[in-house]
Amino acid sequence: MKSFVYLFFAFVFFTFISCNNSNKTYTDTPTSGKTKICVDETFKPIIENEINVFEGIYTQASVSAKYTNEVEAFNQFIKDSVNLIVATRPLKKEEKDYFEKIKIYPKEVKIAYDGLALIINRSNNDSLITVNTVKDIISGKINNWKQINSKSKLGDIKVVFDNKSSSTVRYVFDSIVRGKQLSDHCSALKSNDEVIKFVETSPNTIGIIGVSWICNSKDSTALSFYNKVKVMWVSKEKVATIDNSYQPFQAYIAKKLYPFSRNIYMISRDVHSGLSSGFMSFVASDRGQRIILKAGILPATQPIRIVHVNDEEE
Repeated sequence: MKSFVYLFFAFVFFTFISCNNSNKTYTDTPTSGKTKICVDETFKPIIENEINVFEGIYTQASVSAKYTNEVEAFNQFIKDSVNLIVATRPLKKEEKDYFEKIKIYPKEVKIAYDGLALIINRSNNDSLITVNTVKDIISGKINNWKQINSKSKLGDIKVVFDNKSSSTVRYVFDSIVRGKQLSDHCSALKSNDEVIKFVETSPNTIGIIGVSWICNSKDSTALSFYNKVKVMWVSKEKVATIDNSYQPFQAYIAKKLYPFSRNIYMISRDVHSGLSSGFMSFVASDRGQRIILKAGILPATQPIRIVHVNDEEE
């Protein structure tokens, strides 16, 4: 009788634990429930639109997004504070090794290709620039607009980024100046929105920003930019001309003519097919990729068609 009592309580205990684990693990589905995600603030305009459409279709789903810098996004992901992140790099080897030790195998999906736009004040007429000149400005070899145009009256060049821990700063450091120290003329603000506002009022400034922030949302073709700043034309050649320089339009990113582009990833640590996985699948689907296309960046999971349009003189 006594052993029966022990067995009974053991059965009740393990049933209770099992139920709790079940409730904890499977309270959401791919199209319902709640989930938290962390997003590099560079991609806020895109992901806000994705969430709005997703929740409009799946009314029982709630995706709560925290927009922050890329470093913080990965920290939150590793700490298990969020189920999904949006960033410009996949997991590093040491991060994958950590997850493998705890028997979690994150899923990575490349969702888009982003262009980094160089924006200047509307009064600045020096909108053509070479990749080498950009490198020299950021590294400090060039620090005055007269070194670019001897007739310029703008004075010292100032460069502003969104955040010192952002993916934009990492791209500049890793891919543009290749690990060299940044010039004292470079500084970080707090957000992409602040970069735009700063450039609007500072004629001598170059802002470096994700292209989705300055894509004209009223243009359904995604072929124009926010008109309160200028977007620079960038050339890979030694001398920039209008014929060999490009702006960060989707077609130029797709054909690798625009030099400053990067991948955008979604990374999920879902241990089951929950809401985070469902949202990631939606963004990678045809409908989600159309939202990315409209945002002015290049979809990664759906085929695109590039149409050549010739201007005809009247």
